Amino acid sequence: MLVAIASAAVTSILFALALVHVYWGVAGTSQDGSSAMVPSIDGKPAFRPTSADCYLVAAALAIAGFLVSAQGGAIPSPLPPGWNRVGAAGVGIVFVARAIGDFRLAGFFKKVHGTSFARWDTWLFSPLCLVLGVMSLWIAAA
Repeated sequence: MLVAIASAAVTSILFALALVHVYWGVAGTSQDGSSAMVPSIDGKPAFRPTSADCYLVAAALAIAGFLVSAQGGAIPSPLPPGWNRVGAAGVGIVFVARAIGDFRLAGFFKKVHGTSFARWDTWLFSPLCLVLGVMSLWIAAA
């Protein structure tokens, strides 16, 4: 029962994040607040995501949601037995790694501070990634 609830929560968040990335792909990321979406160095974005980049991330998040949902038993999976477990564990590893970060621009151990992205990353993005990662690993192990 707890695994099903955790799976539904993680899946809902992953699908919501996928929709946000689709929105960014359609509308672009140059609206107000974009400085919180992308890390910056000396006031300039570290990279400029294209629409294709946004759609790729959206697809990866949707696939991650499918794997976690299937492992949690919420939906049937066409994948061979065990692949959902490995997939959900992979999702967990990726999100924990994102929470730890690249030791430069993102994650708990980033060196760049004081930017809009860095503040959001410290208080929302990295903690959310850690929670999603740990919950995905727990779902995979269940």
